[in-house]
Amino acid sequence: MKKIGILFGQENSFPGALVEHINARNLDGITAEFVQTGAVYMDHPDKAPQYSVIVDRISHDIPFYRAFLKHAALNGTVIVNNPFWWSADDKFFNYTLATKLGVAVPATVILPHKKHPEGTTDRSMRNLEYPLDWDSVFAYVGEHGFLKPVDGGGWRDVHHIHNREEFFRAYDESRDLCMTYQKAVEFNDYFRCYVVGQKKVHIMPYDPRLPHAERYIQNPPAYDKKLLKRVERDALTLCRALGYDLNTVEFAVENGIPYAIDFMNPAPDADLHSVGQANFDWIVNEVANLAIAKAKTAPHILELRWSAFLGGDNNPNKKPKPKKPGKKLRARAARTKTTKPEPAAAPAPDTSPAPDAA
Repeated sequence: MKKIGILFGQENSFPGALVEHINARNLDGITAEFVQTGAVYMDHPDKAPQYSVIVDRISHDIPFYRAFLKHAALNGTVIVNNPFWWSADDKFFNYTLATKLGVAVPATVILPHKKHPEGTTDRSMRNLEYPLDWDSVFAYVGEHGFLKPVDGGGWRDVHHIHNREEFFRAYDESRDLCMTYQKAVEFNDYFRCYVVGQKKVHIMPYDPRLPHAERYIQNPPAYDKKLLKRVERDALTLCRALGYDLNTVEFAVENGIPYAIDFMNPAPDADLHSVGQANFDWIVNEVANLAIAKAKTAPHILELRWSAFLGGDNNPNKKPKPKKPGKKLRARAARTKTTKPEPAAAPAPDTSPAPDAA
């Protein structure tokens, strides 16, 4: 029996619905349940994780769970999302990657910590420019932007900035967080996109200016089909490059250009009460399809070198290597070569005079 485990925290609607949806299909040899784990043993075969697939919804907040998932991956469990890549990711890297992939991103800078991280002093920061060239920062980004943590989520510690006074007030309150400052997009339309399995995209009209429970627009207007096509293409490009099988990508549209604002959401909001019934039904069904497909091919041993993540199968620009012919084809080619008849002698050139043109 192959088991699909759901690892989750405070959320209620999505984990239970996903387990019920998978089990309701009555698939031979596949079942789903909530993950149960205690102390994790390094090399005890009887204590190894017994899950073929784990859908991770909480390890970004619980270091013990992240270590447990890495251990499970080493023992053949497929994790959605890959805990090794997720551990190394940050938003500023994502923005830089997006620009190299041709996806539009607002001007963004990464800033030194306002308060020294614990255990460090002024002497730890001797490589930093001081004072910082703030005029250059504002010339690049502007005075209307967003100050947000480089690896945050859930809109925690995000500040909407309208001028330098607001910027420095927010920066002074950022404690020892590493922050990014990003140009604000004066958007007319905004989309939040579920991306599942690096293949399926579900575009949801969204308005981050509204209260949380009202942000998913239930009766959206008609949108330009070319715009939606580009949003879908850019969302897939980003998730394939990042190697995420479950993610949300947010786009703010200004003058017809979709700017990727946020796309480091490997445990995206999937609560029924915020996303709405139609979006909820879509994500439950597609994550179930993904988990079942991965369970059928498990166990899977990851290629754990970073080069595999950065330049391997997840690289959307990588060209496939041509396949070498198999033994049968090589033998057939050899036989053909040895029995190939000598070419016939070329006919003598015709030296007769050409007829007059009609």
